[in-house]
Formats: sequence, C-alpha cells, structure tokens
Amino acid sequence: MIIDRVQVEAINSFSNLELLKEVYGLIWILPILTLLLGITIEVLVIVWLEREISASIQQRIGPEYAGPLGLLQAIADGTKLLFKEDILPSRGDIPLFSIGPSIAVISILLSFLVIPLGYRFVLADLSIGVFLWIAISSIAPIGLLMAGYSSNNKYSFSGGLRAAAQSISYEIPLTFCVLAISLLSNSSSTVDIVEAQSKYGFFGWNLWRQPIGFLVFLISSLAECERLPFDLPEAEEELVAGYQTEYSGIKYGLFYLVSYLNLLVSSLFVTVLYLGGWNLSIPYISFFGFFQMNKMVGILEMTMSIFITLTKAYLFLFISITIRWTLPRMRMDQLLNLGWKFLLPISLGNLLLTTSSQLVSL
Repeated sequence: MIIDRVQVEAINSFSNLELLKEVYGLIWILPILTLLLGITIEVLVIVWLEREISASIQQRIGPEYAGPLGLLQAIADGTKLLFKEDILPSRGDIPLFSIGPSIAVISILLSFLVIPLGYRFVLADLSIGVFLWIAISSIAPIGLLMAGYSSNNKYSFSGGLRAAAQSISYEIPLTFCVLAISLLSNSSSTVDIVEAQSKYGFFGWNLWRQPIGFLVFLISSLAECERLPFDLPEAEEELVAGYQTEYSGIKYGLFYLVSYLNLLVSSLFVTVLYLGGWNLSIPYISFFGFFQMNKMVGILEMTMSIFITLTKAYLFLFISITIRWTLPRMRMDQLLNLGWKFLLPISLGNLLLTTSSQLVSL
C-alpha cells in the first residue's frame, strides 16, 4: 500500500494538533491543582496552629510526637479517618446521607475561584465576585441539613435545623456589609475592591472607612463558620455532635475539613474586603521599582503579595482561635436575637449611611 506524502503530512499535523490540545488541557488544569495543593497545606497549617495556640492558652503541651513540633499530627489524624470503617445508619436515607458532606465541601471549595491570593493570582476575576461567594456559600447549610435529616437521629436533625437557621440569620447582615463595600469601591469584583483600597495607602483600607461594617462582618463570619461562641449546630453537651453524630470515617473527615475551609475562606475575604488584600499599603519605596521588570521580578512580586495576603488572613485566624477559648457558648435564642435584632439593624443602617455618603459625593 503506497501512502502519498501529502497524506503523511496531514496525519502528522493532525497528531500534533491533538498533542497540543492535550498539553493545553494539562496547562489549563495546572493552576487549579496548584490551588488545591495550597489549600490542603493551608488547612493542615491551620489545624496545627489551632492546637498549638489552644495549648498555649490552656497552659499545656500541644502535639509534639508526630513529626517535628507535632507538624504531622493533622496528617496522621486524616490518614486514620481515611482508613476507618464507613458506617451507614440502617434506617437512614443513604443517598442523602452520602451526598450531604460532598455538597458542603464543594460549595466551600468553589468560593476560592474569586479570591485573589496575590497580584494577578486569581482563578476567575468576575464582576460579581463577592456576591458569587455569598450565593455559593449559602449552599453549604443545605448539605448540613441533608446530613442531619438523613441520619434518622433526633440529635442530628436538630443540629441540621440549627445550622440552617444560623446561616440564614447571619447571611443577611453579612450581605449588607459586602454591599456597602461594593458601593465604596464601585465594583463587586474582588480584584477591583483590593485595587480601590490601594489608591490611598494604609488609611485607604476599608477597615477605617467601614469600622461598623467590619465588626458586623467579623461577628457574622464567625457565626457562618460555626465557631465558638456560635457552635450551636454541633454543641457537644446538648447534641452529642450535631448533624455529624452518625458519621464516621472519611465522611466525618469531610465535615472536619469543611469547618477549617470555611474559616480559611472567611479569613481571606476579611483580608480582601477590609485589610487591603495583597497590598502592604504603608508609605515605602517599592523595592521592585529599582529593577527592570522581568519574569523573575514578576514571580518574586507575586510571591510577596501571596505572603502578605496570608499574613493578614492569619491575623483573623488567630482572633477566631483565641475567641474560641475565651467566650462561652451562647444559647440558641441569644444567637438568633443577636442576628435579627442587633446585627441586622446595624448593618442596614451602615448600608444606608454608605449609600447617602456616596450620593452626596456625586
């Protein structure tokens, strides 16, 4: 069989095109894999930090045997949960029981799409970035409610109902605070909000322009993360473990992961919305301005911006960990009253003041 030279070239070009498509697909997925690896490392660091800070507050020794300074303790716990038996409730709704943890994890992971970790380091710079985060994060309580309902357990169902009620109560003040920031920045894009704060240096941070909104956002974020004193959905003394009572193995580990992912997302959004994001925002001469911009300097600048963002986020993490061992747990009626009767009117008044000031400045 004789093959023409033109046919051979056509076959080679087609194979090269297919190879290029595969390479392009791998390059496209590389940032996502990098982000997932970074998120995993961040969660492990947060777990270790919480144990070390908690041990210091309680004047005891924290994890010390698993690796140097106990750094591998979180990996050991995760490995243990991974290989434990996955027990299913005999009278529960098994499909909902299995889907619940996945919905909670996926909704939190999707929030990282719009978070700018550094300069030009964001997966999706959308014009509705902050409101997409609010919309996606409101899906997580549905997974918790499904987990509580499908367990066929009164403690679990009560915990799921508490999680849904708490989320609804504190999402509204949170949304009003975000809306006020969007009005100040004239944009709902997370990147635009950070750049709007960088125009005026350190005193251009929204922390100084929106102090009331910052406090409301801080409290609402703690409530959304279900951290003490707002951990009513999984109160051990009342509900055993809340919506996760019947879970074991990897599914229980997913709920454990959700709580820390939610805390990390909230910390990063506090940094982006109120603390200037990746900008150091203090009067200084730019170190990078002395050099001609090239790829190496660009990579170094992006690395520095990521480091600044994470440093600010860890400040919020330290505050939330400290509050956990400082304040007692609230009752359910106190929690709902704080959300509906106190934070909601304050956040609405803050939004009206912000709107009025923007209209006057036109």
